[in-house]
Amino acid sequence: MSGSLNITSATADPALLDLPWHLPLDAWPNENIAALPKGISRHLVRFAHLSGRVVAIKETTSEMAKREYEMLRTLQGLEIPCVEPLAVITNRSDVDGEPLNSVLVTRHLKFSLPYRALYSQTLRPDTATRLVDALAALLVRVHMVGLFWGDVSLSNTLFRRDAGAFAAYLVDAETGQLYTGGLSNGQRENDLEIARVNIAGELMDLEAGGRVADELDPINVSNGIVAAYRLLWKELTGSESFSSNERWRITERVERLNDLGFDIEELTIKTDETGTTVRIQPKVVDAGHHQRRLLRLTGLDAEENQARRLLNDLDSYRASYGGEDADEEMLAHEWLVRVFEPVVRAIPRDLKGKLEPAEVFHQLLDHRWFMAQNQGHDVPLAEAVTSYVQDVLRHRRDEATVIDPPTGSLTMPIPVVSGTSGEPDPAADPTSDDEDWRLKV
Repeated sequence: MSGSLNITSATADPALLDLPWHLPLDAWPNENIAALPKGISRHLVRFAHLSGRVVAIKETTSEMAKREYEMLRTLQGLEIPCVEPLAVITNRSDVDGEPLNSVLVTRHLKFSLPYRALYSQTLRPDTATRLVDALAALLVRVHMVGLFWGDVSLSNTLFRRDAGAFAAYLVDAETGQLYTGGLSNGQRENDLEIARVNIAGELMDLEAGGRVADELDPINVSNGIVAAYRLLWKELTGSESFSSNERWRITERVERLNDLGFDIEELTIKTDETGTTVRIQPKVVDAGHHQRRLLRLTGLDAEENQARRLLNDLDSYRASYGGEDADEEMLAHEWLVRVFEPVVRAIPRDLKGKLEPAEVFHQLLDHRWFMAQNQGHDVPLAEAVTSYVQDVLRHRRDEATVIDPPTGSLTMPIPVVSGTSGEPDPAADPTSDDEDWRLKV
């Protein structure tokens, strides 16, 4: 058996040879299997332990495994959020020499969950809407690089927490087709209709099982992906005309795109014959504007909304402790050492698997804000951490599935109120003195 086994892998890991490839995947012993929630798949998928990490193994045909492996590698190179392909195993056979299905091995996306696991008792409308919004953003990104997905659905997506919202990752790429010349409007609309129909069916399935809130309408939620997608696509690719004395709108457009997490590679700016009207057409590069800035300043690798939230706190720190001429990189390092890292170190070892550090920090800022509102005064960071760990984090399950507190979405925005009442202001974390910025542990 081992002599005929064929392993194609971008990273050599000898531990791959130790897995029981001579057994059908559904017969693997429990000692090899990792108990994690799975989504719905047309193929058998199981999680397994490999070199201290968890991998997802999918049985399929040799041709489909190789094709999906190459597609995922290509999408990674294009910076599309997707699972990481590790290996393709072909020429499998059992102890009697009978052939077994080939498999695709991907790295399990840590802190991610399939949509069916993102609720405790019932799926709430605001949670369903945010899942659809995250999928819409992912669909826009894959379309911008010329990928026709062909099977857009919640089931073929993994979701990670992203500062109260979700970040979506492509999981199943076996139906995907990449077009170097870009997609036509018809291809994009086809993918969008596939997404709408699939999402409606998935939510109706949950509804039939009594696992959605009474007020959730699967049709309305599934239609939301169309609205969210078109809003994003227009903002990212649409042209805009305005009077030549309104040139400030160029800067405004760039800032709106940055707020969506996208950088601008170039702007095409044209004036008409009279010179009175300006027309701009942005050329947008991949998302990750805030991610890249946070990574450059601190070395922290976070989701886009998490990065935005951490940068807001960092900028507040700079405003409080740095002058106009203060070095940005120096203050970022100071914030990392005096604020972020002490918070992460304060999380007990047995709770570190609950959430990513960046998500913990985001939730802590919200928790501290609510404490300050309830108590009527600023709360020291150390006190907020103790309260958050004991009252919030300790009661979450690993890879938390309860989404709280509720946040806004692309299709149903919730206004932000700062100062005295309402939701916490994502752009500010009030501080009163130097002690607030330090956490002594």
